[in-house]
Amino acid sequence: MRPASILAGLFLVAITLRPQIVGIAPLLPAMQESLHTTHAVAGLLGTIPVLCMGLFAPPAAYLGARIGTRAAIALSVLLIGAFGVARAVAPSAAFVVLLTWPIGVGMGLAGALVPVAVKENFPLRPAGPTGVYTTGVQVGSALSAAIAVPIALWYGGWRASLVAFSLVTIAMAGVWLLVTSDRPAQRAKARPPRLPWHSHIAWLLVALFSLMAFTYYGINAWLPDSYVERGWGETAAGSLLALLNLVAIPAALVVPWLSDRVGTRRRWLIAMAAIFLVGMSGIVLAPEAAYAWVVALGLANGAMFALVLTLPLDLEDEPRRVGALIGMMLGVGYTIGAVSPFVLGAIRDATGSFATSLWIITAFSGLLVAAAAALPKAHEVPASI
Repeated sequence: MRPASILAGLFLVAITLRPQIVGIAPLLPAMQESLHTTHAVAGLLGTIPVLCMGLFAPPAAYLGARIGTRAAIALSVLLIGAFGVARAVAPSAAFVVLLTWPIGVGMGLAGALVPVAVKENFPLRPAGPTGVYTTGVQVGSALSAAIAVPIALWYGGWRASLVAFSLVTIAMAGVWLLVTSDRPAQRAKARPPRLPWHSHIAWLLVALFSLMAFTYYGINAWLPDSYVERGWGETAAGSLLALLNLVAIPAALVVPWLSDRVGTRRRWLIAMAAIFLVGMSGIVLAPEAAYAWVVALGLANGAMFALVLTLPLDLEDEPRRVGALIGMMLGVGYTIGAVSPFVLGAIRDATGSFATSLWIITAFSGLLVAAAAALPKAHEVPASI
């Protein structure tokens, strides 16, 4: 099988893993009005998928071992698409929330299985394909945020946007099976390793990833709505999220590449976390310069996501231990970060504005800088590697 075909398949699968979260954010005002629901309930549409991304990261290894990684990825993506269509036509807020759960399950399984596919197909040099995967995630986020409101305006409402996202996802499952059709099913020869619950470094990575998830999904859920509250139109507010995720695309490729050649991974993480803090502080203190601040947020977020995914490779040498560390980092990190959209939405309901919620995200951004700085220098990756 040609590597280019596998990379294309991984990229297209990755595109499907965020639109059901990020693409919904610009639509939340219209969805709340249509479904007659609160910010807290609307926040569940962001909380549930991220929670599932945590809860179903560890079980993904067992599914892959049972039916093979290729089939497991296809099944997971189909789950996202099929229940995405069902949710788009759900008649009430209760059914919309209920159908978000299987969408989240599919996202959680696929998100943990794609790195396994990278390792299976590119065992010697997984860094480049990992960059392709993370770039696909960012492309899917940017595109969905950019086109969600226009599709809704052109085709009769938010349901049309969700149907469009979901049909593309179903198509991508077929493309994945097509480009990997000559790939034999690969099943694990041993049980997945135990998670490193007693490792200080593992819990530090969990803290780092949890803070990233809390801030990122909080911003993606409520940044457009906070600017609608300030008087912006829905299309303009949604463009902020699109720009944020667009800027993240080159950052996810370039900064990790630079971190292998200039400075160390830890120093780059600290720098990117500091830029993220500057961007969030700007959103709160000088909101009129929104486009400048979201560029900073996108640059920092795209870089940090890719950098943090490489840390387990830096900190562990044995592949099975690397897998266990990644499983714990994603599993616990996403589970903790999942509360962000719901909690911040509930605070908005209680206070009557997004000011407090945005300050909380800013405070967590400060903790993110501290967590990056807490990475031990002994594990820094020098530019010579």
